[in-house]
Amino acid sequence: MSRTNRIVRVIKGRRPKIVVIGGGTGLPVILKSLHQQNADITAIVTVADDGGSSGIIRDYINVVPPGDIRNVLVSLSDMSPSYLDIFQYRFESKDSFFAGHAIGNLIIAALTEMDNNIFDAVQTLSQMMAVDGHVYPVANEPLTLNAEFEDGTTAAGETEISGARKQIKRVWVTNTNNPNEQPVAVAPVIQAIMDADVIVLGPGSLFTSILPNLMVKNLQAALLKSSAEVIYICNIMTQKGETEHFSDADHVKIINDHLGAKRVDTILVNAEHVPDNYLDYQKYNEYLTPVSHDFTALQQQCTRIISNDFLSLHDHGVFHDGTKVAREILNRAFQPNH
Repeated sequence: MSRTNRIVRVIKGRRPKIVVIGGGTGLPVILKSLHQQNADITAIVTVADDGGSSGIIRDYINVVPPGDIRNVLVSLSDMSPSYLDIFQYRFESKDSFFAGHAIGNLIIAALTEMDNNIFDAVQTLSQMMAVDGHVYPVANEPLTLNAEFEDGTTAAGETEISGARKQIKRVWVTNTNNPNEQPVAVAPVIQAIMDADVIVLGPGSLFTSILPNLMVKNLQAALLKSSAEVIYICNIMTQKGETEHFSDADHVKIINDHLGAKRVDTILVNAEHVPDNYLDYQKYNEYLTPVSHDFTALQQQCTRIISNDFLSLHDHGVFHDGTKVAREILNRAFQPNH
């Protein structure tokens, strides 16, 4: 949908400012729908991924993992779909380096070397790709995700943490290249949070896509200080090695506990039944079962519960319906006293 054909909605003469914080495959779905509804979007994206093409590139040339950033750029771009297809293309070559890599990941890695930092690289690429909005890496250096499990053991790195299949007690991030330096979000990230009408968390993996952003201390402080409504988009399915046996209330409690305050104001919960035997568990092998509902416990964690059919089924996968989720987010943005 072209920019001129989008539904134009304004708050006091301006587009609603929506900040979305997260990572993973679910985030671009929501961003694309918000983009089509003319929201002023800032996407704050995790830089702690250590798997797949992103992880290999990170190991080879020591840059921030580009995969989540690439997908977010595409979701907000007004470029021709044919150009975006090139950017998203993955090599099928059997070459030991290029096989499986997306062209966009390599471009982001190259620009990071040219600009000497990921933040400026992403801003350069945003201009090249006609991105409508802002895409901000949460930090200007690669971060390592660390976890302590309920049994007292620890692990470092997304892959190691989820692969342990243990109940996670808490997570935190460290600077990959300089472990003694506290990770810091750059000034535009903090300003976007302070200027937001609504701040959206998710959708995405709770411990490895959402919380890594919230564990950057100055971002966390800004989130706690901001007057914006905080909306959490609850996952539809539990995730292997992260949220096994979790209810929707468990998800929110983990976020609030890590923030040290009951900061989640509103939760969007899918109420539609996931059909039995629909999900292809071989293709989507990180998913387990639908997230259970505990509305009594939820009421103790947040003030507003929006339970609706947010389900989209395609490709034998279970996803959020981006249009329905975006509509609820914008409805909250236009509330006078949210």
